[in-house]
Amino acid sequence: MNTLIIIPARGGSKRIPRKNVRIMCGKPLICYSMENARALKEEYEKTPGNCLSIAVSTDDEELDSIVRKRGVEVIERPKELATDRVTLDPVIYHAVKYMEESRGISYDTVITMQATSPTLKMETLKKALQYFEEQGYDTVISAMNKPHLSWGIKDGVITKNYEKRLNSQELPPNFVETGGFLITKRDCVSAEGRIGKNVTVFEIPEDEAVDIDTYSDWVLCENILKRKRIIFHTVGKMQLGMGHVYRCLTLAYKLTGHEISFIVDSDSDIGLEKIRESNFPVETVKNSSELEEILKETRPDILVNDILDTEVEYMTMVSRYAKRVVNFEDVGPGAKYADAVINALYEKGEKLHNEYYGSKYFCIRDEFLEEEPREFSRTVENILVIFGGADPSNLTAKMYSVCKSLHGEFPGICFHFLLGFAYPFKNEIKDDPENNIFVHVDVKRVSSYMNRMDLAVTSQGRTVYELASMGVPSVVLAQNEREAEHVFAGIQNGFINLGLGRDTDEETIVQTLRWLINTPNVRKEMRNIELSREFSKGHERVISLILNGSE
Repeated sequence: MNTLIIIPARGGSKRIPRKNVRIMCGKPLICYSMENARALKEEYEKTPGNCLSIAVSTDDEELDSIVRKRGVEVIERPKELATDRVTLDPVIYHAVKYMEESRGISYDTVITMQATSPTLKMETLKKALQYFEEQGYDTVISAMNKPHLSWGIKDGVITKNYEKRLNSQELPPNFVETGGFLITKRDCVSAEGRIGKNVTVFEIPEDEAVDIDTYSDWVLCENILKRKRIIFHTVGKMQLGMGHVYRCLTLAYKLTGHEISFIVDSDSDIGLEKIRESNFPVETVKNSSELEEILKETRPDILVNDILDTEVEYMTMVSRYAKRVVNFEDVGPGAKYADAVINALYEKGEKLHNEYYGSKYFCIRDEFLEEEPREFSRTVENILVIFGGADPSNLTAKMYSVCKSLHGEFPGICFHFLLGFAYPFKNEIKDDPENNIFVHVDVKRVSSYMNRMDLAVTSQGRTVYELASMGVPSVVLAQNEREAEHVFAGIQNGFINLGLGRDTDEETIVQTLRWLINTPNVRKEMRNIELSREFSKGHERVISLILNGSE
């Protein structure tokens, strides 16, 4: 099969002057279509008997120089075919005739590729050509499915182009041509047209369908081309809790515009459920070999590990496939091989060149930036009990007993239990109005609850930062030894830390809460210290470290 790719590219352009030679993300715009064509040629000619030629039809001396410099043939377009009023049909016909006569061959297939479609991927073009050859169509045109409620003009009157108002996903397909490619049989190419009778469209993704016609198109294409492929490798299971998953989701929401996906270990059942709820692509792996296969195929620009400590062998493997590797809460031997290690929950450590410590790197959820702390109350009316999405040490049950004990002494206080969606003992922790205990399960906006509280009891993970942002004086019980190392939740930041929850008896908790309830001045000072901490810039710092390697 002899196939010819023609890239038409004039020098003149009214809306964006000289757009085909302008630099987009480091190279002239026309280079993107030429690179796609050359990559397709390499793949296409691997099949014996296939031959693919590439040529650019232009009337411009600068374009001529750019194209020849990159080893692509140039066809000098006649002046009469280089005006604004001339369609592409005679231009392509002229180019085909020129190539056939100069090379002494006949082509079976002609592909028109616009220079103004830089986001099109070679893999998409390859699939379209295979589809054309296998299905036997005369012509295949790149198109984007864009169903919309639309209106037109008929006999001078604005008229609807639909029968029934429906949501966009329920509307029939509405294919809009793009400049990506038009693949057609040679017999269909003439000075009057290039489309045969048996024609179809090849649907391409929206981000590959942008045709640069305006400055807003240009900006959009630049953003798409700068987009990075980012994979989050994280864990979420009972013994570890859900903090790692929640942090990754918080960052993923902030990285809008980039290509985001998740990988979780196969035993991360509760983490997998939460990620699926968020509609991000997610895969599970049983071991490092399966992870390696995914990385080998995807070749991410950035791999974010939120899996606790890493080994040297693991980091050596992932670094072969990811251009940049960023780890969270990693104090393992593999940490020094990461491009950056972010340990927001630790205030200090053995500082290496790639480590970033402290609460300034904590990524607080948007809801806590939007919610305003309530006014301080000298009287405690509401106490919050919250131990994260899973509460692996079941500290909730201990506090359920504590709150019943406190009710007799403080009958005017309401105790609010916020249970995470992965907490396994929901059936045992229920509303108990007689003791002013109220249970709320899988709350979607935690900040609105925190904002009503005068006091809280929590674990030593990310929730302490959220309570601090709301100015809620809190008593802290660590879930495990590792969590107990998170030193932010100390008196220096406005918290009363009772250490490991499993080792703290109920009477100590009762006495601590009694003291705080009866000493409003202490609670006010705790609140003032909490509110003096600044969390709004954490996202910016961390995202900059992930994407650019600097704050």
